[in-house]
Amino acid sequence: MTSHRAPRAAIILAAGQGTRMKSPLPKVLHPVGRRAMLDHAIDAAQALGCDPIIVVVGEHSPQVRAHVVARLGEAAIAVQDTPQGTGHAVRCAQGPLAGFDGQVVVTYGDVPLLKAADIEPVFASSDGVTVIGFEARDPGAYGRLVMDGDTLTAITEAKEASPEVLALTACNSGVMAAPAALLFDLLAEVRNDNAKGEYYLTDVVALARQRGAPTRAVFAAEDSVMGVNAQAELAQAEALFQSVQRDAFLAAGVTMSAPDTVHFAWDTQVGPGTVIEPYVVFGPGAVIAANARIRSFSHIEGATVASGAEVGPYARLRPGAALGEDVKVGNFVEVKNVAMARGSKANHLAYLGDGTVGAGANIGAGTIFCNYDGVFKHRTTVEDGAFVGSNSALVAPVTIGAGAMVGSGSVITRDVPPGDLALARAPQTTKPGWATRFMTTMRAKKAEKSR
Repeated sequence: MTSHRAPRAAIILAAGQGTRMKSPLPKVLHPVGRRAMLDHAIDAAQALGCDPIIVVVGEHSPQVRAHVVARLGEAAIAVQDTPQGTGHAVRCAQGPLAGFDGQVVVTYGDVPLLKAADIEPVFASSDGVTVIGFEARDPGAYGRLVMDGDTLTAITEAKEASPEVLALTACNSGVMAAPAALLFDLLAEVRNDNAKGEYYLTDVVALARQRGAPTRAVFAAEDSVMGVNAQAELAQAEALFQSVQRDAFLAAGVTMSAPDTVHFAWDTQVGPGTVIEPYVVFGPGAVIAANARIRSFSHIEGATVASGAEVGPYARLRPGAALGEDVKVGNFVEVKNVAMARGSKANHLAYLGDGTVGAGANIGAGTIFCNYDGVFKHRTTVEDGAFVGSNSALVAPVTIGAGAMVGSGSVITRDVPPGDLALARAPQTTKPGWATRFMTTMRAKKAEKSR
């Protein structure tokens, strides 16, 4: 956690309607990197050491409120019942912040790529107002930052700007920090006598200057401060997130021959020397050690993969899968809540759910751990060195002992002692000449029908 002299608080604005998303899911709960945009904003605030963190929500979105309460508790909620602009939204957090004496940063629940390191510089000044700006590739309708050296002299909306101000490329991100007492004093003076009848947070800059309080701007990359208001922007944010992740993993020694085809979650961990083939998807909670190999078209979520293990192609590791060193999980194998010990193998076409597989054990093609009885899940244990033949069904709860064998095509319902062979299939019966006689009869019937 970053050290700091004064206490810090964060106000995260998340009360927008998000109508341009055209989705039943509230805007700030749409994911980037498999994590809600709002959670990215909360993560950044926590990494900065902000306490408390207040999230301003709207009455129209109980789902957002429930999300915040589940993560931060009821005390983190401030409600903006009738939206009246960003300044009004920040004022709604004044009650929950009563008695707080420190600096407050205002951020947004729909700006998912803004990290703690981007925000940290706003706390360098403890006696005035600081905003985060960015140099825009296309300034367009962004509010412009008018600077005099390091001093921010004005934030001017594009529609009110002179040609000289419109030529500026320094733009306002909307993120702002100030001492709590100063921020709320200034907000009390903000008026809504504008075309929209709203209270603008940006107006506090001019009011601070009238008081003689310092006003300054720090700058972040444009991509870091991008807001998401529509599905196309959400896709753009996802692409930027993935690009950053890929570059970081490549720099850390992960080999990817087609990185643009690999998709990471916000918390994916991959060790150096690991090879990730094209078209791999990581969901949340994937931890891949050094020197593993993840082959094409595999999906890994909530799983750990140890050094030397190989996954795929076309494998699926679900939550609770734990692959030990040199484990091989091959094509069309699904593993859920199963720990596989060193050197064990399930090379093709198997479902392993709820259990353990011992060191050096072999799981044949078509094997199923029958773990669910319609109400409860049960565990299957395959001990060290056991060999399970192809197309076998292990009906849990059941244990296959160390060094035991299960004959192909068996349905195993009882424990198999160590070193034993279990066969659970009907005896083969052979009827001499039956196939020839059958086909001769059927062909004759077909010929008769065609006349």
